[in-house]
Amino acid sequence: MPELVELARLVGGSSCVSSDDGHAVYQRIARSLAAHNEVVVSFAGIEDVTTAFLNAAIGKLYGDFSEDEIRALLRVENAEPDHLTLLKRVVDRAKDFFRDPPVYEAAVRAGIGE
Repeated sequence: MPELVELARLVGGSSCVSSDDGHAVYQRIARSLAAHNEVVVSFAGIEDVTTAFLNAAIGKLYGDFSEDEIRALLRVENAEPDHLTLLKRVVDRAKDFFRDPPVYEAAVRAGIGE
């Protein structure tokens, strides 16, 4: 049986905005993935989500686990379309970043004119 990670319960409300809360979610998910256990992340009752939260909760996983492991073991439920759009953006960026961090950081710096 998969571990259920209920975001509303973990963050204590309907807003997933803080990277600290995201880190707590990451720790729960990472423990299960490391043990090769399935995880279901439930967005039930969540109204607001930020990329800061999602980067800390989900994006960071791509630095510690393969994309195949994450696809096989992590499922998202009850997310609004806007939440899924942000999540896809975070995941795409995380995959790019963790593929080659120095190249990604150089590209970002070049893009902002540093």
